[in-house]
Amino acid sequence: MSGKRVYATVAACAVVVYLGALWNRFALDDNTIILYNPLLHAPGAVWRAFLHAYWPVEVGGGLYRPLTIATYALDWWIGRVGWFHAVNLLWHAGASVLVAVLATRWADTRAGLVSGVVFAVHPVHVEAVANLVGRAELMAALFAMLAVYAALVKDRLGWSAAAFVCGLLSKENAAVVPGLIVWGWMIGLARPARSRMVQYGVAWIAIGVVYAIVRATVLRNAAQIENLAAVFIGASPWAIRWTAVAAFADVARLLVFPLTLRVDYSPAERTLVMTPVDVRFVVGLLCVVGWAALLVGAWRRGRTLEAYGLGWIAIALAPVANLLFPVGVLVAERTLYLPSVGLALVVGSWLAGWEWEWARARVMVTALVVAGGVRTALRVPVWRDATTVVLSELEDSPRSYDGPAKMVAIYLNNHQPARALEAFRAATAIYDRTLPWLYVTGAEAAFLSGQRSAADSVLSRLEQACVECDHYYRYEAAAALTRGDTAIADTLLARAARRPGHREH
Repeated sequence: MSGKRVYATVAACAVVVYLGALWNRFALDDNTIILYNPLLHAPGAVWRAFLHAYWPVEVGGGLYRPLTIATYALDWWIGRVGWFHAVNLLWHAGASVLVAVLATRWADTRAGLVSGVVFAVHPVHVEAVANLVGRAELMAALFAMLAVYAALVKDRLGWSAAAFVCGLLSKENAAVVPGLIVWGWMIGLARPARSRMVQYGVAWIAIGVVYAIVRATVLRNAAQIENLAAVFIGASPWAIRWTAVAAFADVARLLVFPLTLRVDYSPAERTLVMTPVDVRFVVGLLCVVGWAALLVGAWRRGRTLEAYGLGWIAIALAPVANLLFPVGVLVAERTLYLPSVGLALVVGSWLAGWEWEWARARVMVTALVVAGGVRTALRVPVWRDATTVVLSELEDSPRSYDGPAKMVAIYLNNHQPARALEAFRAATAIYDRTLPWLYVTGAEAAFLSGQRSAADSVLSRLEQACVECDHYYRYEAAAALTRGDTAIADTLLARAARRPGHREH
């Protein structure tokens, strides 16, 4: 099969399995980042995106992903929600084709076909592709692969640096690009002169410094919100790392056998690991040992592409693994989009290497593609809207606080304050840490239910735990106005104005 036919096949697989997403609407963070974000609806939004935080100021600002926001602004100008989803499909198709290009370049078209279609239909990608805010993952991965291709295949420093910058401006996890390129040098995919390596290093340092300065300047007025997964709140550094190692069992399962998918991996579905003798830590550690054994074995046998793919998984996972530093999630399927490129390269290299048994390998590839495609297509409707997502949480993760917590806002939107208050109490019964976004909606539910003393108690606990909470009040006040609850909005804004250190906006 020619290269063009391989790439066309991969792109077709990537699009077909996600056609159902064209009927999806805005869900969860899509509403905050896109639908209700005033920045996107203003003239010049494409350019102004580079001067603003990713999260709107109404929710405290934070993060810097201007290129992603710029694409949303273009989409808003061009079409409706179906267009947004169509663009996500195109980004995913482009990323899938790039996986095939890399495998073809470092092996052959057979490896390119297998790697590309495996990546295209992998069910772990559904959250990133079918949920609009997952576009940051798609863009960062695509630009990261372009940067790697330009460096390791073409040795074009300028193009590689440009792709690296675009990746960083899409999502922070593109910062792994230098690691992926250096790993390629180490494994033997490219052998530039030492002086050339120095040039790449200087370019990366310059890009990193400029990016850090620009990011800090744009975010200087953002609320100082601690970006920490709920399970890590109050945990020791050791407990965080032990829990992170235990989570590798989830990562391994999702990459290798993604039959069961979840929107949420929060307490009490996933709880803190307090000791290294916990069986969950041991299982996670065994997954790491198994990965290391595969890497060493591939390297010793001269299976260069397999070794590179295994290393890619670890390097791409590093920023979200909670080992170097804790992040906002313990496990999230969307964060495995870039690491799964490495898995696709491994599978493609391995199956394409069955020189004398290609007929059997072809049957296996077909089975993988059909099974993955069916699982993906069936999963896509879960991201239809906020209600379908939360209902899936309640079904898939019944022990988690997150499902009931998100139901609070859904009940408020449906003008069912008593049920909203009941959901708030169910969530806090499961997880009793003070989460500002949950407590402010719980207070609104109590106000609307006529339980003012309960609302005051909830807000008092929130204010004791949260120093900079003004934006939570302002955001919920805006949501209350949208629902027609003017009195509640006034109450929340007045409460915020009385807080010490209140800042006018």
